Amino acid sequence: MAQNKTVKAETARYGDPTGTGHRYQNLLYGVIKAIDAHDMVLEKTKAGIDQTLKFQPKTKFIHDNQLGSWQDLKVGDQVYVGVHEDKKTADLYAKRVVTGIIVLVE
Repeated sequence: MAQNKTVKAETARYGDPTGTGHRYQNLLYGVIKAIDAHDMVLEKTKAGIDQTLKFQPKTKFIHDNQLGSWQDLKVGDQVYVGVHEDKKTADLYAKRVVTGIIVLVE
């Protein structure tokens, strides 16, 4: 008869999943299909369609937990994006674009 031991989250095989899961659950995930200084197009999103996200002057670009710019991104990069929808025009604006290695410090 095998013993069932309770595994604590911090000692589980892949660590504590709650730190990453909660932080990125409200962000849009996608793969960059096209990008320029004004906007980017994401494919493979949850909606299943390509989505265009516009950049604003205050959009933050975070790559490997360091601030950067849109020029650090390239077609094919996997990104998580904090999105704001303009209710009047229905345009989607990127507030924060995260890519690279995710460090759980903030």
